[in-house]
Amino acid sequence: MKRLTLILAILLTASCMLTISATQKKDKENAAPKEKALVVYFSATGNTTRLAKQLAEQHHADIYRIIPATKYSQADLDWHNSKSRSSVEMANDKARPNMKGNVKHTEKYDTIYLGYPIWWGVAPRIINTFIDANPGLKGKTIIPFATSGSSTIDKSVEDLRATYPALNIKEGIEITH
Repeated sequence: MKRLTLILAILLTASCMLTISATQKKDKENAAPKEKALVVYFSATGNTTRLAKQLAEQHHADIYRIIPATKYSQADLDWHNSKSRSSVEMANDKARPNMKGNVKHTEKYDTIYLGYPIWWGVAPRIINTFIDANPGLKGKTIIPFATSGSSTIDKSVEDLRATYPALNIKEGIEITH
């Protein structure tokens, strides 16, 4: 009889431990999913690339570089020349320079960090190209980040909000170099 009682006690204990283990596993599976982040950036000279990589590492985020279909040369970036490619693009708020490729499945991300250098006080027009090509950004939290030699990010964020009022664009992060 003592032996039967001992066996029943062991079986009952094992059963309880299995139930607790299964409940804990189910609780973990049902826990709120971690937010998924993506760092998307455009960099003409490499400054924004460094910041994008740091953000992606810090937030355990995927990363995607916006690459123009035609690379910007030094002459293209000469802001002193009103006929340079960047000057012509920035003078036209409807300009949408072509880009290579695009992010796949933006719907799987909760937060998008959107990085760029400040050009003429705002985001380069290729950022508009990216936003226009990704209607799945609606409903996402978008956090701009920018690099600049002298301008603040404020005007660029204001401009993006005015151009895309349906997007949830938050305050930006700026790095002055």
